[in-house]
Amino acid sequence: MKIKNLLIIILTMSIFSCQEDDQQFGEVVEPSNLTIEAEILGADEDNPNGDGSGEVIFSASADNAMNYRFYFGDGANDSAESGIIEKKYTRNGLNDYTVNVVASGIGGTSVSKSIDITVLSLFEDEEAKQFLTGGSSKTWYVASQEAGHLGVGPIDSPTPDFFSATPGLLANCLYNDEITFGIDGQDITFDHVNQDITFFNAAFLDIGGGGGDSDQCLPFDVSGQKMVSLLASESSVPQDQTRGTSFQISDDGFMSYYINTSKYEILEITENFLHIRGLSGQSDPLAWYIKFTTNPDGSVGDQDNELDSQFEDLVWEEEFDQNSLDESVWTYETGNNNGWGNQELQYYTEDNAVVEDDMLKITARAENTNGFDYSSARLKTENNFDFQYGRIEVRAKLPQGDGTWPAIWMLGSNFSQVGWPDTGEIDIMEHSGNDPGVIHGSLHFPDNSGGDAVSEITSVDNVSSEFHNYTVEWSENKILFAVDNQIYHEFINDPSLPFNQPFFIILNVAMGGTFVGDVDPNFNESSMEIDYIRVYQ
Repeated sequence: MKIKNLLIIILTMSIFSCQEDDQQFGEVVEPSNLTIEAEILGADEDNPNGDGSGEVIFSASADNAMNYRFYFGDGANDSAESGIIEKKYTRNGLNDYTVNVVASGIGGTSVSKSIDITVLSLFEDEEAKQFLTGGSSKTWYVASQEAGHLGVGPIDSPTPDFFSATPGLLANCLYNDEITFGIDGQDITFDHVNQDITFFNAAFLDIGGGGGDSDQCLPFDVSGQKMVSLLASESSVPQDQTRGTSFQISDDGFMSYYINTSKYEILEITENFLHIRGLSGQSDPLAWYIKFTTNPDGSVGDQDNELDSQFEDLVWEEEFDQNSLDESVWTYETGNNNGWGNQELQYYTEDNAVVEDDMLKITARAENTNGFDYSSARLKTENNFDFQYGRIEVRAKLPQGDGTWPAIWMLGSNFSQVGWPDTGEIDIMEHSGNDPGVIHGSLHFPDNSGGDAVSEITSVDNVSSEFHNYTVEWSENKILFAVDNQIYHEFINDPSLPFNQPFFIILNVAMGGTFVGDVDPNFNESSMEIDYIRVYQ
């Protein structure tokens, strides 16, 4: 597989209407007498550059100014109508900054002025230093056996929402890299161990002397010891999703995958696991994520992915312990509905779902039904039961056979008003009979739907011969997917997404379609069995 370089193009169109010659826009007044003052917190005669907190209060004023925009000299900027703003500089050590202030007035006029300041920022993370180096020397390897060991996403997310590598997917030159962090006095050192081939991102092949449109392994000199500086993160991701510590490698050093950056944010670090994030060095940067382990085989030994649920109160359950389906909760959807938008081959009926032996059985059959070669069933709780936030757990055994497509999923309760994908879709579990044992957990929403959904997979043994628990834990901050209580997909939720409203439940077994492919010509019938569905809040 090739990792395509992703380009996000934002096109902004401004449309101006024509104005008659005699229309007046009002008086245009340019700001004047712009002054800027900087108060460095803790600065005194003995500490002229501050107390090490890096905090500075800026005060700007000008006649006839309506707003002030501050360019802080570290790549960040912000505005304040009052002209007073607080800034925390996080670059470690004693650093010089040129701060530019633009005062805007009536009619779009503006004036600007700059001042130079020197700020002391003292940052320490002794635990991260200990984890990186082991107190003397420690070697790290790409966690090739971990899902998402290399991924890419937007710069404001702590998760690889665009692409996430499955175990062992990528080139051996990436997996062969060894990185050693060591201690030299109070300094952290950095070395590549016996590595002369580097895995280059496609956007930077020219640096390695290659060409093409996909990632490549190229000869590249990475020899020589480098130094590492720990510093406070200047991060756009939520504080609870990052450690708050970054590190900078000297002399253009980099972590195994070349994306033209030497600075990495630590999302998580333990004794044997390191998860970092770096912004690619290009005009429209992307966030790249890499996981490392101290195990040479690429496995993450004691990394704990167990779901520790915050939702413990059982608020709704369907145990299927009656003699028939509870139609006050469940509604049948019948027909083929033009392939349900996925070129599906089955015709849904009310006869292919039964409740027996204290469970629901949805059976797909190879039989002529209303002109279609297969029959099956699809059930939903729309208008009868929905919920917003919580943990939904479904214990199920899946059908088998090429062409089967069982799904346990949810749609937003405003589906009938706004349609798909605006309503949002949460796929608790999808499985292709053509790819046995690979479980998909996916999210569909505007700009990320169909084949562009945000999705992760995990491998599960005996999905058609044993029951497993398929779980989604859903809050206003994140959505977690787990199988048998082991998390394999994390997604950051936010108010701009459709996952902040009630959703209803859907159960079905499709046949064929775009997700699955061809059906085994010898397929006869197979069932998805649901033991229970439980919702906790």
